[in-house]
Amino acid sequence: MALAQGQLEAIAAAVDDPRSLALVERLRSQFAGLTFTLCADDDVIGMRPVLEQNEFNLYLVDGSDHCMRLTRQHELASGVLVAWKDEDDE
Repeated sequence: MALAQGQLEAIAAAVDDPRSLALVERLRSQFAGLTFTLCADDDVIGMRPVLEQNEFNLYLVDGSDHCMRLTRQHELASGVLVAWKDEDDE
Protein backbone atom coordinates (compact mmCIF):
# COMPACT_ATOMS: atom_id res chain seq x y z
CA MET A 1 0.00 0.00 0.00
CA ALA A 2 1.45 3.35 -1.00
CA LEU A 3 0.79 6.26 1.31
CA ALA A 4 0.20 9.51 -0.57
CA GLN A 5 1.36 12.92 0.67
CA GLY A 6 -2.29 14.02 0.84
CA GLN A 7 -3.01 11.17 3.26
CA LEU A 8 -0.12 12.25 5.47
CA GLU A 9 -1.47 15.77 5.59
CA ALA A 10 -4.94 14.44 6.48
CA ILE A 11 -3.41 12.32 9.24
CA ALA A 12 -1.49 15.33 10.57
CA ALA A 13 -4.70 17.38 10.60
CA ALA A 14 -6.43 14.63 12.61
CA VAL A 15 -3.77 14.62 15.35
CA ASP A 16 -5.15 16.65 18.23
CA ASP A 17 -3.08 15.23 21.09
CA PRO A 18 0.04 13.35 19.95
CA ARG A 19 0.49 11.79 23.42
CA SER A 20 -3.00 10.30 23.67
CA LEU A 21 -3.46 6.54 23.36
CA ALA A 22 -7.03 7.26 22.25
CA LEU A 23 -5.54 9.00 19.22
CA VAL A 24 -4.21 5.68 17.89
CA GLU A 25 -7.65 4.06 17.97
CA ARG A 26 -9.25 7.08 16.33
CA LEU A 27 -6.64 7.20 13.55
CA ARG A 28 -6.98 3.45 12.95
CA SER A 29 -10.73 3.80 12.48
CA GLN A 30 -10.44 6.96 10.38
CA PHE A 31 -7.64 5.62 8.15
CA ALA A 32 -8.54 1.94 7.79
CA GLY A 33 -5.79 -0.36 6.60
CA LEU A 34 -2.95 1.63 8.17
CA THR A 35 -1.18 0.91 11.43
CA PHE A 36 -0.43 3.71 13.88
CA THR A 37 2.10 3.96 16.68
CA LEU A 38 3.03 6.68 19.19
CA CYS A 39 6.36 7.51 20.79
CA ALA A 40 8.52 10.47 21.79
CA ASP A 41 10.37 12.05 18.89
CA ASP A 42 13.68 11.85 20.72
CA ASP A 43 13.26 8.04 20.75
CA VAL A 44 13.56 8.03 16.94
CA ILE A 45 17.22 7.81 15.97
CA GLY A 46 18.74 7.99 12.53
CA MET A 47 15.64 8.91 10.53
CA ARG A 48 14.24 12.23 9.41
CA PRO A 49 10.47 12.69 9.62
CA VAL A 50 8.45 12.72 6.41
CA LEU A 51 6.23 15.47 7.82
CA GLU A 52 7.10 17.93 10.59
CA GLN A 53 4.55 19.77 12.70
CA ASN A 54 4.91 22.07 15.71
CA GLU A 55 3.99 19.46 18.34
CA PHE A 56 4.86 16.20 16.56
CA ASN A 57 6.57 14.57 13.59
CA LEU A 58 5.26 11.84 11.30
CA TYR A 59 7.39 8.91 10.15
CA LEU A 60 6.48 6.14 7.71
CA VAL A 61 6.47 2.52 8.87
CA ASP A 62 7.24 -0.37 6.52
CA GLY A 63 5.70 -3.64 7.69
CA SER A 64 6.39 -5.64 4.53
CA ASP A 65 9.09 -7.73 6.17
CA HIS A 66 8.98 -9.76 9.38
CA CYS A 67 9.99 -6.74 11.50
CA MET A 68 8.61 -3.22 11.33
CA ARG A 69 11.04 -0.51 10.31
CA LEU A 70 10.96 3.15 9.42
CA THR A 71 11.21 4.16 5.79
CA ARG A 72 11.11 7.29 3.67
CA GLN A 73 9.57 5.38 0.76
CA HIS A 74 5.86 6.12 0.50
CA GLU A 75 5.26 3.07 -1.67
CA LEU A 76 6.47 0.76 1.13
CA ALA A 77 4.52 2.44 3.94
CA SER A 78 1.87 0.41 5.74
CA GLY A 79 1.65 2.68 8.75
CA VAL A 80 2.58 5.91 10.45
CA LEU A 81 4.52 6.67 13.60
CA VAL A 82 3.31 9.81 15.40
CA ALA A 83 6.23 11.10 17.47
CA TRP A 84 5.45 13.87 19.95
CA LYS A 85 7.98 16.60 20.58
CA ASP A 86 8.95 17.69 24.06
CA GLU A 87 9.30 21.40 24.72
CA ASP A 88 13.09 21.17 24.60
CA ASP A 89 12.87 19.53 21.11
CA GLU A 90 11.45 22.68 19.57
